[in-house]
Amino acid sequence: MTAAAPALRGAVGFLTRIPVGRSEAEWAAFARAPWAFPVVGYLVGGLVALPLLVPAPAPTLALAFPLALYAVTGITHLDGVADLGDAAVVHGDPEERRAVLKDSALGVGGTVALVAVVLGLATAALGLVEAATARNGLLTAAGIVVASEVGAKAATAALVCVDDAAHEGLGSALTEGAASRDALPVLALASPAAVFAWPRVLPGVAALLAALATAGLLRRWACRRLGGVSGDVLGATNELARVAALHAGVIAWTRF
Repeated sequence: MTAAAPALRGAVGFLTRIPVGRSEAEWAAFARAPWAFPVVGYLVGGLVALPLLVPAPAPTLALAFPLALYAVTGITHLDGVADLGDAAVVHGDPEERRAVLKDSALGVGGTVALVAVVLGLATAALGLVEAATARNGLLTAAGIVVASEVGAKAATAALVCVDDAAHEGLGSALTEGAASRDALPVLALASPAAVFAWPRVLPGVAALLAALATAGLLRRWACRRLGGVSGDVLGATNELARVAALHAGVIAWTRF
């Protein structure tokens, strides 16, 4: 436990705005501990689910949810979404797309990607609140949020474990300290999140699977179009996997 503490503090410091784990030693410990991703997902999921429990109109809570999320996590990973959105619309080879990733200017592709992610969060929250009201299931809604956040973090960690970075940077700092075998504890720690939507289990399972499937699709795209993962790919995976997981959880809850 003593050895795990610096890694957890580093994970919290990197993945949230909570003022802990900002030292160089804690960052280094986190970079060697992919299992810390889903553990922090439980913390973040629990915090950002709280607005859904407030007695307020559904549209208001739909607005409050993404605001609360980014108040807790910051907007660093959204930069990855914007960069990948711009790179996705480039017609060229992987080197030309990687050049776009390094360009700080926001293009049309990045703008559309950002709007889609934030809109996806708000509409998922709206679906959760409406379903919770109709089914008297606020705790189930909160459980889906937790499962989605854990799934998003596990999806990101899975890429860290199984891929190599396309270039030197944040992505390589994380992938160099991980191996494929490290994905097993990541998945083991993420799996219990499936039951957080109790008494419904299917929504939590759907959320986890959707997050991991999103990571698989992004991995395939990044390897073909960018030559490997990068910090931007990891950040975008976190954001896109969360949106996919939330909507999968809503669908599984309301349709099955």
